[in-house]
Amino acid sequence: MRILDANFNRAREALRCMEEYGRFVLDDAGLSGRAKRLRHELCQAIAELPDFELLAARDTPGDVGTGITTESEARRADFAAVVQAAAKRLTEALRCLEEYGKLASSRFAARMEDIRYQCYDLEKQLLTRGNPADRFGRVRLYVLLTEALCKRPILETAKLVLEGGADAIQLREKDKADGELLGLAKEVRALCHAHEALFFMNDRVDLAVLARADGVHLGQEDLPVGLARRIAGPKMIVGKSTHSLDELKAALAEGTDYIAVGAIFASPTKPQVACGGLELLHQAAAICDRPILAIGGIGADNAREVVAAGARGVAVCQAVIGQDDPAAAAKKIKKQIENI
Repeated sequence: MRILDANFNRAREALRCMEEYGRFVLDDAGLSGRAKRLRHELCQAIAELPDFELLAARDTPGDVGTGITTESEARRADFAAVVQAAAKRLTEALRCLEEYGKLASSRFAARMEDIRYQCYDLEKQLLTRGNPADRFGRVRLYVLLTEALCKRPILETAKLVLEGGADAIQLREKDKADGELLGLAKEVRALCHAHEALFFMNDRVDLAVLARADGVHLGQEDLPVGLARRIAGPKMIVGKSTHSLDELKAALAEGTDYIAVGAIFASPTKPQVACGGLELLHQAAAICDRPILAIGGIGADNAREVVAAGARGVAVCQAVIGQDDPAAAAKKIKKQIENI
């Protein structure tokens, strides 16, 4: 009972640390709520054991382990390190509850096993969300969102695009007032995070920081990548548009996290940009060690050949948001590229 009581308290406290990270650091209601639900599920499970016996067995003053510590326990490098330590403490405690719980109740032990597996996934989600750059490698479908090009209301469009499988949304609005744009950015970011997708601001590093975006996308006329990082901090993803191999090489030298290459085909969104075709992608892939997004005139009919030519993913706009059913359009493109 002393072992079960100590490890229950250890697991509950660790889940609270993880919950607060999701709530206050990531500002993610989904992950914070998930940690909270697991904490309550743990409390419900422990209630199956004799409550009085657990309390009666507790002997904090007489516990020989309370004074045993390591030097690393006194330091944490950052928020992510706090969560990582809490997660390891949590799953270790749950394993103890599972194994020693078998002496009290097989049903209780089985519940501990189930919660432990859920906590492994929670750890992964919290830590990958806290380091969005690690997640960008999984972005296949990246959708540019502009209200004037949407057939439906912009937030409805964003929701449908995400339901269709978009891995990232970039909010691209050139003419909105700052206050209006910031409010819209926060709403789109919340939708993205609810669907475990990344949210990017176009051009505006300052609003990306205020909206707590996962990243910012820069054009050739925007701030250099280095200056953007000074404003945004080291954890924000910074991407850059390039239209030639010379621009791509310059962006790599700046330290951009990903490269948008295009226009690959003629695009109604940017008709003034020359088309580089698939050959530009082949050449870019040969010299680029970072994820490449192909952009310009891409839809379900050519997405597969674009990815086969060397792009990690595709950036699309009207092919999705300008359709009557954005979810179906996104799903159709995603299906073409997800297994390549």
